[in-house]
Amino acid sequence: LFDQRLQKIVIKMVDVSYGGENGFNQAIEMAADALANVKLMKEKKLLQRYMDEISQDTGRYCFMVDDTLHALDLGAVEDLIVWDNLETQRYILRNVSTGVDVVKHLNKHQEQDDKNFRDPETGIELEVQEKEPLVEWFANNYKSFGCNLEFVTDRSSEGTQFVKGFGGIGGILRWKVDFQEMAQYEHAAKLDKHEEEEEEEEEDDESEYGFDDGDYGF
Repeated sequence: LFDQRLQKIVIKMVDVSYGGENGFNQAIEMAADALANVKLMKEKKLLQRYMDEISQDTGRYCFMVDDTLHALDLGAVEDLIVWDNLETQRYILRNVSTGVDVVKHLNKHQEQDDKNFRDPETGIELEVQEKEPLVEWFANNYKSFGCNLEFVTDRSSEGTQFVKGFGGIGGILRWKVDFQEMAQYEHAAKLDKHEEEEEEEEEDDESEYGFDDGDYGF
């Protein structure tokens, strides 16, 4: 007899021709449309919660690749949301003259730009060490960031808005993050580092001539 307590969670009832594993697989195939609708409703609910964070301006959200990766590095992401057809590729590029590797995330348009594969200061061509779809990288590494990973489609109105308006990637955060302030801080840090490098180069030039501070060689 069917336990009536299970009635409220029944999605669809189907008649199968087989028992055991074959019957189970047949039931899944026959209920595919109903199961797809369940996934879509779960997806819509998640994206509605994401949109609520944005509309209420809570600051507990992120979108686009760069901000989402920053939030992941901070451990701030609770739910990582990714469009299952996201076309961004994750590259590890090496400057062969210095041996330094750099990670870049490029979409199809950016992949066509030769500048993204050259060192910005010297113009040296960077060597591709690894190339992997960002979607696959997230699937393999999301646990290390302590977050949940949710793939969504663009089949719903919420999904379409997420893809077209927010780049198909984002997250619901555990706490508020000010990405604009972070960007300003990082920019200032880069300027400070550049100034320090210039000062070190000037000191090296002076030492080559044997001059000390205040010594003009007279």
